[in-house]
Amino acid sequence: MISETNMNRELVTSIFKMRLTSILGFTPQIEKCVTCGEIENLTYFSIKDNGFKCKECSKQDTGAMTMSKGTKDGIKYTIMAPPKKLFGFNIKEECIQEYKLISKIYLNEKLEKEYK
Repeated sequence: MISETNMNRELVTSIFKMRLTSILGFTPQIEKCVTCGEIENLTYFSIKDNGFKCKECSKQDTGAMTMSKGTKDGIKYTIMAPPKKLFGFNIKEECIQEYKLISKIYLNEKLEKEYK
């Protein structure tokens, strides 16, 4: 994908990391808050609890990372998209940086090893 398109390289690697983590059995909960089940206002990603959290539940999780709507939508798309359409989206630069950080920390945490 990196050599065939002009797609942002950081986004491509972030998508790959998140999808790989899911394939390996560490699919994050993306439909509702992992703590209370709330389906609205999911603005945090919890590495520890493997998925999205609402604002209220994130207060008890010091490791929960805030994310924008674009980042949330990108993560959801990555998890749910069919393989042939996996790289069929784009997000703003700020969202790419959030996505990059979340996917890197999530992969490292789940595989218990730091990858660059």
